Amino acid sequence: MMQTLSRQEASDAVFAQGWRFLLGSLRTSVRVGSVAQAAEVASNAAVVCGDDADRHLRMDIRSERIVLALQTLDQAALTARDVELARRISAALNDAGLSTEPEIGTDAARSVQLLEIAIDALEIEAIRPFWKAVMGYGDEAGADGPEDPLVDPVGQGPAIWFQQMDQPRPQRNRIHFDLCVPHDEAPRRIEAALAAGGRLVSGDRAPAFWILADVEGNEVCVTTWQGRDG
Repeated sequence: MMQTLSRQEASDAVFAQGWRFLLGSLRTSVRVGSVAQAAEVASNAAVVCGDDADRHLRMDIRSERIVLALQTLDQAALTARDVELARRISAALNDAGLSTEPEIGTDAARSVQLLEIAIDALEIEAIRPFWKAVMGYGDEAGADGPEDPLVDPVGQGPAIWFQQMDQPRPQRNRIHFDLCVPHDEAPRRIEAALAAGGRLVSGDRAPAFWILADVEGNEVCVTTWQGRDG
């Protein structure tokens, strides 16, 4: 088992290289002009990672961008090895005339981000098996209790986690989105949501998360890694 990094350590280590810390992983994107070029970037990243590729690297390949993600998968956490691989990938792509970028505030594409679905429950142990079965999901590496999220085993769908309720709340939506964005993207994203007719329900826990709602009261939490330690 490799020693895991704190959120601050991980963010600081690769921020300048264009990677962002999101939910226990490092993520970046590379703008490309075709699927063929994206595949070439993917091949280069895999070569850089060598024998560590299968245990650390995941990729999403599209015609206009490739998103790279690093995490020590068997620990569902970040380690110094992930940081080293991120730096090596960025250096190799820079040598090839490409760059790793979080795409903060760009008009052409949104920033890197991760989506979670949060379900309020009175008895988490009673409903968690249902969602695990119906979604075809599994337990996160190292999970040891009902409070741990369910994850897509192939890494495509959003994680699902369960929020403990102490009493029924029939007048409140029981399922909401948690949208994890880079900490330097959050203010712009919130401003855009408010300008589009949304309202700020609560910023009491910022910068860990802000609760926003649409005009009918449906909620979404915009989350970052900050404000969660201590």
